[in-house]
Amino acid sequence: MDYKSLKTLEYHKIIEKLSSYAGSEAARKMCADLKPMTDINSINDALTQTSDALSRIYAKGSVSFSGVTNIIDSIKRLEVGSTLNTHELLNISAVLTTAAAAKSHYEETNDSLTDYFNSLEPLTPLNTQIKNCIISEEEISDDASGTLRDIRRQMRISADRIHTELNKILNSPSTRSCLQDYVITMRQGRYCLPVKAEYKSQIAGMIHDQSATGSTIFIEPAAVVKLNNDIRELELKEQAEIERILAALSAEASAYTDELQSDYTILVTLDFIFAKAQLSKFYKCSCPIMNTDKYINIKKGRHPLIPAKTVVPIDIYLGKDFNLLIVTGPNTGGKTVSLKTVGLLTLMAQSGLHIPAMDHSQIAVFDNIFADIGDEQSIEQSLSTFSSHMTNTVSILKEADENSLILFDEIGAGTDPTEGAALAIAILSDLHNKDITTMATTHYSEIKVFALTTEGVENASCEFDVATLSPTYRLLIGVPGKSNAFAISRKLGLPSYIIDDASSRIDANDIHFEDLLTDLENSRITIEKEQAEIKEYKDQIRRLKAEAAAKSKRLDERTDKIIRKANEEAAEILREAKEYADETIKTMNKHGMSVKELEKQRSAVRDKMNKRQEKLAVKTTAPKSHKPVSAAELKEGMHVRVLSMNVIGTILSAPNPKGEVTVGVGSLTTKTKINNLEIVTGYKDPEEKTTIKTGGSSRIKMSKSASISPEINLLGLTVDEAVAKLDKYLDDAYIAKIAQVRIVHGKGTGALRNGVASYLKGVPYVKSFRLGEVGEGDAGVTIVEFK
Repeated sequence: MDYKSLKTLEYHKIIEKLSSYAGSEAARKMCADLKPMTDINSINDALTQTSDALSRIYAKGSVSFSGVTNIIDSIKRLEVGSTLNTHELLNISAVLTTAAAAKSHYEETNDSLTDYFNSLEPLTPLNTQIKNCIISEEEISDDASGTLRDIRRQMRISADRIHTELNKILNSPSTRSCLQDYVITMRQGRYCLPVKAEYKSQIAGMIHDQSATGSTIFIEPAAVVKLNNDIRELELKEQAEIERILAALSAEASAYTDELQSDYTILVTLDFIFAKAQLSKFYKCSCPIMNTDKYINIKKGRHPLIPAKTVVPIDIYLGKDFNLLIVTGPNTGGKTVSLKTVGLLTLMAQSGLHIPAMDHSQIAVFDNIFADIGDEQSIEQSLSTFSSHMTNTVSILKEADENSLILFDEIGAGTDPTEGAALAIAILSDLHNKDITTMATTHYSEIKVFALTTEGVENASCEFDVATLSPTYRLLIGVPGKSNAFAISRKLGLPSYIIDDASSRIDANDIHFEDLLTDLENSRITIEKEQAEIKEYKDQIRRLKAEAAAKSKRLDERTDKIIRKANEEAAEILREAKEYADETIKTMNKHGMSVKELEKQRSAVRDKMNKRQEKLAVKTTAPKSHKPVSAAELKEGMHVRVLSMNVIGTILSAPNPKGEVTVGVGSLTTKTKINNLEIVTGYKDPEEKTTIKTGGSSRIKMSKSASISPEINLLGLTVDEAVAKLDKYLDDAYIAKIAQVRIVHGKGTGALRNGVASYLKGVPYVKSFRLGEVGEGDAGVTIVEFK
């Protein structure tokens, strides 16, 4: 990849940011060495690892890799049998601790990084042993060995004896006046007293040091010389024991050099991958879709080095219908940023990094990327001269091939406009003929015309708001841009006569071309506004339709629920009435009841039915007033509304002397008071055309019969749920005049089969029922025959 272009596109700044997320020095070096790849398989593998690491971070948080210190040299020393010092052993312990933490933190996740984590060997026994023995680089634990503990205990005892002896000397009246300070001090590792120089002969002992002024002599009293010697011997033993402990730990670690090498390498790799994921999280990136078709389609791409609060996302694409894109517009309008965004995002993607753009953005894999972007056109620096531009262009033309991406900023600028435009068109035409993907910015109208008239070349412009003299930074592909020099100058206060004079010096064709661009721009703005309004209307209509559909669904559900409940209540009334009547007849036959008692029982049945009918009446709203009905008005076959049930029925008999009349409602009949009726005029029975008469006034719904299945499935239900469902089904089947139905309940434990059988015994309109035979479902079904 062209090094100069990497620098021009500020790729190094992305790498610096990436390196800041690495925890180990080795991973930071991997970040610093990261370069764009050209093999699409390697790129996709790297992108997948970045995506998986990011998913792990979002799911479980990140793991610190700061404990991954370089232990390669220590491993080499172990391989030749050397003893490691405390610093090296603690580094090994830190690596093993990080390995254990990483492995346990992500142990349940399965993705492209799983093999890395599964290959980690925390070597917990070795790590525990190192931690138990070594407290810090300067301190070995007393628990490292029993010998070390005993040595240190003896050293403390000896030190206590020395302090006891020296305190006696300090507190002796004969020696107090000889001392410079009443303290015990250390010199050359031995306990001493600070004695005034003139009294040094008064204190028997060994002189170890004196002050800079010579006024103080540090003397080791003779009484503690042997104790100091003992401590010195113990210190030598302590050091020997520490060296033995370190040698034992090193010998233990030397048995795992392969595992240590593997752990370190894996952790550095994971540190590098997770640094890429952290960069993606920081810039709010997404994983691009890579291709080798030279097709770029960046959706809402953001230049990562522009602050998030000010950057304007752009949509940009090339490489499918056209491979040469000419971007025009005024200075500071965002042309160069667009150019750099395409280049930098392509470099990031080919490096296995996510890009700051929307999902499903597509990036092509190029063998090389060349960028001729003048320093002045840089976001941070200043414009180059024509000669430096041309030097870069010559170099690019020599090295570029059809697998290259070329970015030109202000191509042909810095010289005579006529010659510059001609050169630019010639260069772009050559690249276009060689099928080299190219993106260039320009001010020249001639290049805009070239893009308009050449197949495979497209114009684009950076939108500019003349009213506010500010760019919007939106990139509009398919629309050539204006320089807006006259409009900007007029807004800034340049006198009109100067602008008019300038206009008169422009060729008429150029004026017409600029006017055409203005018309195109105005049309585009109008169309965009209208499209936005249409989208808003469509969204509103879609929302209203969804609300209406939801409301209709709720109403249908509520209606179905009310009807279903009414049917269930009506069936319950009928069943209870029949059961009560049957029970009354049995009692009458058994005890020979009188007519008076029988009438009393009939009245009880009627009262019970009336109470149940009252429950079905709508109580939430007051009943509407209705015109009273007289007995003379009621005729057989007349349609009436039964007010207590709020249903429409047909009169089946003339009123009796008690003011009662029999009304048929569907296949049911009921006797009610005249004052509970309201005459319905102009009513047409919706089922009249699909019904036939069968004895008297009862009707059979043909449509109902067609819709009732001759089989009901109760599998998976409890006995109570099954009976409730079966009850309604049998009523519907009986009303529809189905002669025989099949109940599927399964064999199982037999509880559901027994429950169904118990219920069927109490259904008065069931003639018989039996278990299925071979071919009918055996004991898993019950066959019911109606009366």
